[in-house]
Amino acid sequence: MTGDVSNLEVRVGASAATSPAEIEDVLRLFEACYRRANREYVERSLGTLRNVATARDGDLLVGFCLGETRIMEVPRLGAHTVALPGICCIARVWRRRGLSGRLVGLSMGHEAPPTIGERLLIGARMAHPASSRRASRAQSVVPKRGIRPTHWQQEVGWAVARAYGATDFDTEHFVIRGTGAPIGYPDMEIDAEAEEWELFEHVDRDRGDALLTITWAPAAPPGW
Repeated sequence: MTGDVSNLEVRVGASAATSPAEIEDVLRLFEACYRRANREYVERSLGTLRNVATARDGDLLVGFCLGETRIMEVPRLGAHTVALPGICCIARVWRRRGLSGRLVGLSMGHEAPPTIGERLLIGARMAHPASSRRASRAQSVVPKRGIRPTHWQQEVGWAVARAYGATDFDTEHFVIRGTGAPIGYPDMEIDAEAEEWELFEHVDRDRGDALLTITWAPAAPPGW
């Protein structure tokens, strides 16, 4: 292992075209990154999100990310471009080198449709405050601590949750409720303040829940 990210073989392609051997590599890396990893969750995500970006060190898979950008009917706005990043796993020795950001960008950008209008809606499912920290800094982000989402924000949240395949969504707290089984628990130390955990108060990881966040780039539409 060189330790140089530039030497990795990085690819992106259609999730539907992923071979059984490649899927097994993805699932093994997921299990290496999560305790009590639920393979079915990743398998469902491969069926929901169009693209998978991967990074290999020789024959060894060291990173993957699912995602896509699609045109959706957004409540009160009509057809709109929506970015949907999915689960991203990076082998421990390759973390904090910018690899995750590269794979996320590739998975969402591959065969992405042209942006409709002046702005992009971005959704994301969050497992813990460390994963939501960047999104939480955006002025347009929903949910925010101590602020109840408006009816419009709840409608948009439901639309994005459905795009991720959700069938049960807590619109008050922006929690995508799970199927009753854990997704898994990240094998990492989560350095977060008590206030950062407040948004996750209603997230039951044992049930497979995730916090949904939605943001706009470069800025939210009028009235948001």
